[in-house]
Amino acid sequence: MNRVLKNIKCYILLPFFIMYVNIAFADTIEQKKIVYQFDILQEIGPPAWRQTKKAFDEANKLKSNVIIIHLNTYGGLVDAADSIRTKFINSKIPVYVFIDNNAASAGALISIACDKIFMRSGANIGAATVVTEDGKAAPDKYQAYMRAIMRATAQSHGKINTIINNDTVLKWRRDPQIAEAMVDESIYIPGIIDTGKVITFTADEAIKYGYCDGKAETINEALKEANITNYELVEYKPSITENIIDFLINPIVHGILIMLIVGGIYFEMQSPGIGFPLAAAIFGAVLFFAPLYLEGLAENWEILIFVVGIILLIIEIFAIPGFGVTGILGIACIIIGLTLSMVNNVVFSYNGNGLQEFVKSLMIVVISSVAAFFISIYLSKKLFTSSRFSKLSLQTIQNTSEGYIGVEMEPASLVGLKGIAATILRPSGKVLINNEYYDAVAISGYIDKDSEIIVVKYVTGQLYVRKL
Repeated sequence: MNRVLKNIKCYILLPFFIMYVNIAFADTIEQKKIVYQFDILQEIGPPAWRQTKKAFDEANKLKSNVIIIHLNTYGGLVDAADSIRTKFINSKIPVYVFIDNNAASAGALISIACDKIFMRSGANIGAATVVTEDGKAAPDKYQAYMRAIMRATAQSHGKINTIINNDTVLKWRRDPQIAEAMVDESIYIPGIIDTGKVITFTADEAIKYGYCDGKAETINEALKEANITNYELVEYKPSITENIIDFLINPIVHGILIMLIVGGIYFEMQSPGIGFPLAAAIFGAVLFFAPLYLEGLAENWEILIFVVGIILLIIEIFAIPGFGVTGILGIACIIIGLTLSMVNNVVFSYNGNGLQEFVKSLMIVVISSVAAFFISIYLSKKLFTSSRFSKLSLQTIQNTSEGYIGVEMEPASLVGLKGIAATILRPSGKVLINNEYYDAVAISGYIDKDSEIIVVKYVTGQLYVRKL
């Protein structure tokens, strides 16, 4: 009986014993963490922002424990940097950054947004003054905006208890005034920075003033500093499409594509019908606008201006004789559409900065267009006069002395004949002569229907009549 009771007690106590063992050893059994690595090793701009969104989406799908940013940048566009830092701040996954040499300007902003900052020996962070393209400081209203962003980013990490003179006080984890001093040279912080300079910290200085959580020479060392040892590192890999987009938005490639567009239009104008040159121009336009549209540079209305320019040019060539206002407007719209598509639509408009960016893009368009025009003329002569490509164009001269004429000559025999106006001539219309209808133009004024007319002359395929 006692033996049975003992067995019963064992069966009852066994689950509790297993539960105790699990609790006791739970802390010692660490699951492997997923660390997602994303590199920002270029200028902060639309491509970096696009890749950041994709990287964070992928990290969330993988249920990553930590996202670590491998950063090395001299800065970039404020609007793109602001979008990235907002993404970091709002991330449910902790975001760490490993600064590999440089986190300047916009790079400093997105670094401060991270939960932990690790720096290589010799790296620096700071110098976040807003500057124009020529390197000069932007007006104070833009500096004030940047100061506010830096201050808010530093404050987003909250306060911590700090012991000062044996008293526990709450202090900002990252001093907002230091963040502002990275932008504004007029800020004075005793023992840290004097007026007339902006803050740029080395790794040791950043650690001292709370803007770095440790030094590391590699990503692995940075994770070790963060007490992450058992982990799987997953790296963000740009897709083939992203690599193609990055290649196509290069200014040199832009110039080549513009030459393809202009050259295609020129060759199409030189040959009847619709053929390969037009297809090449359309292909070049797609390669030019698509990446810029995906990057947020080319807006719908900018592409529309380009399309309107093409339509106006077609109307000028095929519907209106000679070359006038319509053709000039068409060329202007094409140039403006191409130029504006390459200009970043930034909220900031520094003194002359937007103009400089516009002029730079305009020069690419104009130089590429002129080059395409002259190259097209050269190639057309070479191609159409060579034995191999001579069949692409008409080489035989059709002399009028041999009976060749460019227009129908029968109406020329009608000069001096009388008839009636089959329609109202305002000033053009139709006339009836010898029971045949002909297109005609009134020499002066309007001619009412059924009025008697006489053919005055026949010039360049057109009958001219006057009222009797």
